[in-house]
Amino acid sequence: MTLPVQIIVGLVALEHIYILWLEMFAWTSRGKKVFKSFPEHLFEPTKALAANQGLYNGFLAAGLIWSLLIEEASWSQNIAVFFLSCVAVAAIYGGLTADRKIFIIQGLLPVLGLLWIAFA
Repeated sequence: MTLPVQIIVGLVALEHIYILWLEMFAWTSRGKKVFKSFPEHLFEPTKALAANQGLYNGFLAAGLIWSLLIEEASWSQNIAVFFLSCVAVAAIYGGLTADRKIFIIQGLLPVLGLLWIAFA
């Protein structure tokens, strides 16, 4: 993978580590500040659901980090493409079903990385 793609993959991984932390460990504190449109009285009852979502975001981050650690270039790129695609699909779905900002915040970098790989 080229250095710009590695940087994008790293940034997407860091974003998903942050989301893991937010949804698994800070849902009822910091989560209220981040998800302002979500009714405040629902944070505590949805704590386990948010933690489950956070765990999935952690798996995405792990896969992206794994792609950076693979020494064989084509395998590294293939794994990165898979996990960037997973993130992009989730961001598109979230943008269409929940809030358009989800696509902008979570989807632009993975799409840029996929385009860079495709046209490099």
